[in-house]
Amino acid sequence: MATPAISRDAFRGSFAFYAARTHHEHDGEHRLLNLFASTKDIPDYLLQLWSDRTQVLDPEIVGSMLVPRTRQIADGSARYKHASDFLHALLRDIDQKAH
Repeated sequence: MATPAISRDAFRGSFAFYAARTHHEHDGEHRLLNLFASTKDIPDYLLQLWSDRTQVLDPEIVGSMLVPRTRQIADGSARYKHASDFLHALLRDIDQKAH
């Protein structure tokens, strides 16, 4: 299988970044760090799919989808059991924007 354009560590970094930003909100930080830990088990095909879909989008568009979903995790209004669930939701957002 080809190496994904986005590395697992880079995707993990997004959870770590937002966890650091929500450090004062213990529950939000904890939820994001749980997803950070689960990124080691994201299937490679999902990372490749994410890479393929985001390469054609402007980074601001990707950020406009990523930031609100991450805030929802931090404030508890969205819950994901695993980072791959979060990634699936982002991919659905991209698909909806494309159509």
